[in-house]
Amino acid sequence: MVDITHKNNTLREATAQALLRVGSQKTIDAIKNRQVPKGDVFEMSRAAGLLGVKKTPELLPDCHPLPIEYTHFEYEISGLDIKINCTLKTIYKTGVEVEAMHGASIVALNMYDMLKPLDKEIEIAHIKLLKKTGGKSNLHKVHEKVKAAVIVCSDSVSAGKKEDHSGKAIQNALKGWEIPLGAYHIIPDEIKSIQDSLYEMQEKGHSIILFTGGTGLSPRDVTPEALTPLLDKSIPGMEEAIRNYGQNRTPYAMLSRSVVGLYKGSLVIALPGSTNGALESLNALFPAALHLFDITKGAKHEK
Repeated sequence: MVDITHKNNTLREATAQALLRVGSQKTIDAIKNRQVPKGDVFEMSRAAGLLGVKKTPELLPDCHPLPIEYTHFEYEISGLDIKINCTLKTIYKTGVEVEAMHGASIVALNMYDMLKPLDKEIEIAHIKLLKKTGGKSNLHKVHEKVKAAVIVCSDSVSAGKKEDHSGKAIQNALKGWEIPLGAYHIIPDEIKSIQDSLYEMQEKGHSIILFTGGTGLSPRDVTPEALTPLLDKSIPGMEEAIRNYGQNRTPYAMLSRSVVGLYKGSLVIALPGSTNGALESLNALFPAALHLFDITKGAKHEK
């Protein structure tokens, strides 16, 4: 199965539709009047659909098992057509569109099985996804154009003793969220160098300023001390999101002192210096963090 461990749990919803077409009005009347010998077509098919939804990962090898937290079936009769809509919701790392399509298809198949003694012209006309929300389909597109700066805080990298990995990994991650890179610098772990970089990057119009390194507990880790006094507003929720995301992946995330806040309208984020720590922290925040730039311009929170 595809690796989804880097993803966040979010509300995900999908609605799929199957269309069953019968051969005569007599069949429709039998369904409405509950005169089908095998029982109530709608209720029995609904029960079959529930089982189909739950068993999707057992039958489709690449589907992840996931908690289905809401299932709803709707039926609409139009002439000789019966529209079957299956809506699912979950709070998880991956979507439920395949499960919704499977649920709708099982309902249609069960109807076919119950009605075939009465009608030899029944057919399943289509099975399709009507809509889905959550995940990539809901990636936030910021209304204002943003530009990022990546600052690597490391004595050894700035001295040429080590190669930078985290800064380059951050740049690649930014491309995935369509955030252009405006600057990339490597500086030593010194308060003045960090603060001077913040001043410079803000003055040059970088709306996202990412520092990587110096958020730990060693004597040379001073990035939080350098940035915190300069921030106009701290954003504790984003700091909590970073640590919560990391703690689910390593017990050492609680030792990180990542800082997030605003400086003259620019979003400032201090990330861990390790490549995995930096990427995990970014995954915890983006793309949702881009909504911040709409909010600071007076936009309302999305419902």
